[in-house]
Amino acid sequence: MTDRVSEAAARLRAADSAVAFTGAGLSTASGIPDFRSDGGIWDRYDPMDFHIRRFERDPDGFWRDRAAMVAEVYDGHEPNSAHDALAGLEADGYLDATITQNVDGLHRDAGSDDPVEIHGTGSRVACRSCEARFDAEPYYEAVREGDIDGAPACPTCDGLLKPDVVLFGEQMPLGPLNRARTLTRESDYFLVAGSSLSVEPAASLPDLAVDTGSTLVVVNLEATRADERAEFVFHEDVTDVLPALHEVTAEVDE
Repeated sequence: MTDRVSEAAARLRAADSAVAFTGAGLSTASGIPDFRSDGGIWDRYDPMDFHIRRFERDPDGFWRDRAAMVAEVYDGHEPNSAHDALAGLEADGYLDATITQNVDGLHRDAGSDDPVEIHGTGSRVACRSCEARFDAEPYYEAVREGDIDGAPACPTCDGLLKPDVVLFGEQMPLGPLNRARTLTRESDYFLVAGSSLSVEPAASLPDLAVDTGSTLVVVNLEATRADERAEFVFHEDVTDVLPALHEVTAEVDE
């Protein structure tokens, strides 16, 4: 792996614009289960309980179920060395942006600056009426403790609050997706980390990167649809490869 990491690091140092795209593999390395595999989140919970229609039909029940799921699945997890490596590459000036499919907020916790969260983030709630956004945890805690009986109301306009994530049945917001596509087109180094590239439209970003002349690097335990077009492929753990990539890339500054 060492020689290939060195070659990938050399390309990264020479890049004018580098972008990372991350998926569930970064979250599972922090102990958060993925959604679709055996033992994943949708093995434990009925995904229809978190459908937009359920939220609109039964917001109180939705919120009670969501608060319980968040406590079991997401609470207590910290960024791992892969998150730290991407934040470090960004701080060192080698990485321009991180695009993520994950909603756990761990990139922000690690220090990444304004990651493009194309599926939203569970760390916020959004008002359906005035679109104001607030920290989510106080509302989840209030629901779990019974301080709020069901769905919380917006403190600004009394509208209905919703977790600021893309639920089943919802369209992805165009703003983050368009920003992700712009960053991808403008990149000349595109790093895929911990994504199986199985969920559209985000799964097509690596193809867009290659089509516009970017060097494609894939780090994922399993094979992906983008492997054949990538110049560097690492079927290895993101917590091994990304810290090594950061260390070798940064050696030039020492």
